[in-house]
Amino acid sequence: MGILKGKVLKMAVYKEKIQLRSHGGTPTFIDITAQVKAAIEHSGIVNGIVTVISPHTTCGVFFEEYVHDTTEDGTEYLQVDLNNALSKILPDQTQMPPAEGYMYPGELHYQAVESWPDAADYLPGGDRRALLNCDAHLKATLIGSSATLEVDQGKLAVGSTGYVYFVDFDRTRERARRCSIVVMGE
Repeated sequence: MGILKGKVLKMAVYKEKIQLRSHGGTPTFIDITAQVKAAIEHSGIVNGIVTVISPHTTCGVFFEEYVHDTTEDGTEYLQVDLNNALSKILPDQTQMPPAEGYMYPGELHYQAVESWPDAADYLPGGDRRALLNCDAHLKATLIGSSATLEVDQGKLAVGSTGYVYFVDFDRTRERARRCSIVVMGE
């Protein structure tokens, strides 16, 4: 609760989860703007903020201009440029550590993953190369796991070319992903 010019305001919180699918092979960029706008509408909140949060350590959420130009696989040019820029400082991990300057994953991590009940999901056929995603973890750290934007008059308060994107930098395999949309305000 807050006080504004003698009025007591009650803060409302609305949460929604969305399911996503990454394709593997290359980073997966997904436009989630429509889902964010729908969550704001479902919330009934008129003024406040919306935060989109990824719980995955190789995924990020960011706000960027929608780009009409795409590659043959549908990746927008700005996303290609973002990935190319990040790859200059964090090249794709393709070899077992300590090659390519990466330390992760180490032997203790492999042993821990191998002990999990669902180890086969992470190490198909026992192939340790399936965990070669240090670059994905670091890229996600740089992008950040969330984005917070304004809600004004019940709408996402961004310009006409402002879009919200979810990205999975992990190229090791296709997988189910999710993120939370939290709308707070009055």
